[in-house]
Amino acid sequence: MAVAGPAAAAAAPAAPRVTPGSAAHAGAGDLREVMFVGNNWDGTADVIASHGDFSRIGRINVIPDKAQRLTEIYLNPVKLIYFLGIRNGAGEGHDQFVDDMYSTPDGSAMVVSRPSFADVVSIDMATGRVNWRFPVSGYRSDHMAVSPDGTRVAVSASTSNTVHVLDIRTGKQLGSFKTGDKPHENVFTDGGKYLWNMSIGEVNTALDDPAMDWTKGDRRITVVDAATFKEVKVIDMRSRLDAFGRKDLSDAVRPVAFTPDQSKLYFQVSFFNGFLEYDVASDRITRAKTLPKNPATSEDRTTWVNDSRHHGMSMNSAGDKLCIAGTMDDYATIVDRNSLQEGPLVPASKPYWATVSGDGASCVISESGADRVTAIDFATGRKVASVAVGDHPQRVRIAHVAADWTSPAG
Repeated sequence: MAVAGPAAAAAAPAAPRVTPGSAAHAGAGDLREVMFVGNNWDGTADVIASHGDFSRIGRINVIPDKAQRLTEIYLNPVKLIYFLGIRNGAGEGHDQFVDDMYSTPDGSAMVVSRPSFADVVSIDMATGRVNWRFPVSGYRSDHMAVSPDGTRVAVSASTSNTVHVLDIRTGKQLGSFKTGDKPHENVFTDGGKYLWNMSIGEVNTALDDPAMDWTKGDRRITVVDAATFKEVKVIDMRSRLDAFGRKDLSDAVRPVAFTPDQSKLYFQVSFFNGFLEYDVASDRITRAKTLPKNPATSEDRTTWVNDSRHHGMSMNSAGDKLCIAGTMDDYATIVDRNSLQEGPLVPASKPYWATVSGDGASCVISESGADRVTAIDFATGRKVASVAVGDHPQRVRIAHVAADWTSPAG
């Protein structure tokens, strides 16, 4: 992929076509499609039905080695400083035990990033035991992504500005690359040929006034060749936002969603109650959507969780509807992609993520403030189901488990 100019724009990496249940192992007779819900403060993950009533099937403990990890941390003063820093910063007074999770292609294991333990582990779905553990560089692990073929998992190492790419079955590192400050979201594109990383900069300080934006660090999208891990493009949204006339907006790119035809990228940024549209071919921002504010939400930016205002978005497989989690405004809404008109504002308690259901009919959000996941119908914009889960759910991912899977004993 070229880096600049019209020819480069035409050759820019494209997003994978998102189809519900599209995994390398989907359709296998002995596997069941489910959703994993990561309960960050619990250190558990709920397994729920991927559509219909979204009922809870079981739960798995993703920190079975907690005592061993805590012993290592408390015996290392530097690790302890970061561990307590995560608790008092991003964790809002809680340890962060699960950020992201995916299933292996055969459905036998759940691969989990654990921020407070600065690692990625594979948990055996049958026994609940750790298959392998990969300590990330630095002191905190964050968002992950799995390649379209299900064999590779990328994880952001927040404090070392690094993304590690691992073999999902063995935990062996296949490669890594450097990013901007505080790498966050990862997305494989073009059938797994490229890997995009969005760095969000420093989000745990109180220097949230726009005049202090320069203190937030180097925030950019880094695109690498997923085979060689060589950088092929850097997208600095600061210059694109300025050219679009939105110098007032942060350039810290948060959750993103690509269109099925791979031509547009929709993204949220820090402090903004809305999202933007980026045209991949022309390399420019083309539209912005400001969504309603909740009058009960404080305008004091230092009270917003990790510089978020809205955090979580997904797109249906037809590419005509977006689902937006209005985190600090306590709602979620379905937005028509053509008109950018939002639908009903569905009340939700600190919604933190948005994922498309297995049948493609609903958007599933995590209500981190209410310990629930809630499904919203893409067609009507109305809530259709809500299910209780563990403490502070964040990431929700489509996954697969054995058809007869039940929670491990103990």
